[in-house]
Amino acid sequence: MARLPRLHATGFAQLISMQLLNQPSLSSNSPPSHYRDLCVWLGLAATREGVSLHGWAITPQKILLLATPMHEKSIPSLVQSVGRNLAAQLKTGRVFSGRYRSTIPQPGVWVLPSLIWLEREPLRAGLTTDVEAWPWSSAQAHTGSAGTPPAWLHPHPDYWACGNTPFDRQAVYRERLNEGGSRAIEKQIESCLHGQWGLGDSAFLSELGKMTHRRVSPAPRGRPRKASAESS
Repeated sequence: MARLPRLHATGFAQLISMQLLNQPSLSSNSPPSHYRDLCVWLGLAATREGVSLHGWAITPQKILLLATPMHEKSIPSLVQSVGRNLAAQLKTGRVFSGRYRSTIPQPGVWVLPSLIWLEREPLRAGLTTDVEAWPWSSAQAHTGSAGTPPAWLHPHPDYWACGNTPFDRQAVYRERLNEGGSRAIEKQIESCLHGQWGLGDSAFLSELGKMTHRRVSPAPRGRPRKASAESS
């Protein structure tokens, strides 16, 4: 079956997953410089390719991003750039396991749950027991537990809506981050990300479909209904 075109809608954030091949040189025991370099490459590529990064998480298994691209080629170019740099550092060929996957979460409804899901990945992967303790994600910047956030982090408007002051936003977000989403919410995010479908209610998906020129949700299951004898 032919692959669907990439899901893209101008002005909308995307949740992106880049699955890494098993690399002995990139593990939970790898030198911190490997992860620092990845963060630097992300920031440089985002600036160069016109991508507003709202959140990220790097683990030995995957790189997760929440980002708004300026144009349709912005995300593919960022992924290619990061892949080339990582391959050169690890002195290997391919670094990604297949194509990256993405979904477009509905603003005001699914963006914040997607960001929380992304930043809790190190916890789900068993790399830490404290989501804020993992330094290779945007969690510390959003909760205020780190120093000055990198200049290339652009908090999403849904994050700004958490409070009127930085302290309020950080406190509200920290509580939601530590609480996490329900398993039903996580499964919905993961399903849309794996299938590369839109993530939102029927009204949002309808509007998204008009902007993307491709299906944004799975086709109904089962065979199409046969035409009636009168229409044949």
